[in-house]
Amino acid sequence: VVFGVEDGMVSTMGAITGIAVGSGNHFIILLSGVVIIAVESISMAVGSYLSNKSEVEVAERMLKEEREEIVELPEEEKAEMYDLFVKDGWPEPLAQQMTEQTALDHELMLKEMAYRELHIIPDKVHAPARAGLVMWVSYIAGGLVPLTPYLFFETFSAMVYSVSITLVGLFVLGAYTTRFSKRSWYKAGFEMLLLAGAAALVGYAVGSYAETMLARYR
Repeated sequence: VVFGVEDGMVSTMGAITGIAVGSGNHFIILLSGVVIIAVESISMAVGSYLSNKSEVEVAERMLKEEREEIVELPEEEKAEMYDLFVKDGWPEPLAQQMTEQTALDHELMLKEMAYRELHIIPDKVHAPARAGLVMWVSYIAGGLVPLTPYLFFETFSAMVYSVSITLVGLFVLGAYTTRFSKRSWYKAGFEMLLLAGAAALVGYAVGSYAETMLARYR
C-alpha cells in the first residue's frame, strides 16, 4: 500500500507538473494525468502480480526438491540438518537430539530445512492476485491526490495546490509507516517528503526546459 500510494503521488505529480509548466493547456494536463494513472496503475499491478507469482513458483519448486531429498537421501539430510542447528548456535548434543527428533516427521523436517537452509516460510500465505489488486488500487488513490486540484482550479492555482497537497500527503504517508517501524514519525515524514518531493523539481525543470525549446518552433 505504501509503495503504491507513494509511487502514484510522486509519478503523477512529477509528470503533470512538468506538463503544466511546459504546455499550460488545462485539457492536456487532465488528459495526461488520467492516462498516466490508468496506464501506470495497471503496469504496477501486473508487475506486482508477476513478481509475487514468480516468487511463489520458485519457492514451490525449491520445497518440492527438498521434500524429495528428505525421502530419497535421509542420512544426508539429517547431517545437513545437524550442521544447520549447530551453525545457528545450538549445543552439539542438543543439536543431535533435535535432528533425530526432527527426522521422525518428514513435514517437520521440511519446515526446518525450508526455514534454515532455503529461507522460506512454507506456511506463509502467498496471494499474487491480491498483491496486484492492492498495488492497482493504491496507485490510483495516490495518483488522484495531485490530479484532483486540476478539476477545480485554473492551471497555475491547481499546480500550486497539487504540489502542496501531494507534499503534505507524502509527509503523512511517511509518518504513517512509523506505526510499523516505530521510528520517529516526523523524521520518517520529512524523509519521504524530501526524497519524493524531488520529483516535483525535476518535473518543473523539464517542463520549463521543454517550454523554452518548443517556443522556438511556434
